[in-house]
Amino acid sequence: MEQAKTQGPSPAFIGASWLALGVGFLAFIIGLWNADMELNEKGYYFTVLLFGLFSSVSVQKAVRDNLEGIPVTGLYYALAWFATIASVVLMTVGLWNATLPRAEKGFYAMSFVLSLYAAIAVQKNTRDAARMEKTSDL
Repeated sequence: MEQAKTQGPSPAFIGASWLALGVGFLAFIIGLWNADMELNEKGYYFTVLLFGLFSSVSVQKAVRDNLEGIPVTGLYYALAWFATIASVVLMTVGLWNATLPRAEKGFYAMSFVLSLYAAIAVQKNTRDAARMEKTSDL
C-alpha cells in the first residue's frame, strides 16, 4: 500500500495568510493613527492587539505541539488559551465602552479578528514549511 506524501502549505495559502495578517494589522494601526481618541486609549488598543497576536500564536503552537507528541504542560496550555480569550474580552469591553461610531467599532473588531486568524495561519504555515524542509533533508 502506497503511503500518502505529506505536502506543505501551498505558496498561494502562504501568500494569502501573510497578506491577511498585513491587511488586518495595518488597517488596525492606520485606524488608530487616524482616530480621534486620547493617546492612552490608542495605546490600550495597540497593546491588546499585540497581546492577542502573541497569545493566539502561542495557542496554535501549544495545540500543534500536543498533536505532534511534543510535551506541553497543562499550565502553559491553559495560560495560552486564557491569554487569547482575555485579549478578545479586553478588545470587546474596550470597544463596547468606547465613544466611537458603530462603524468604527466594527472596523476595529473585524481587523482585530482578521489579524488573530492570520497570525495563526502564518504560524501554521511557518511550522509546516520548516517540517517539510526538515523531512526533505533526511
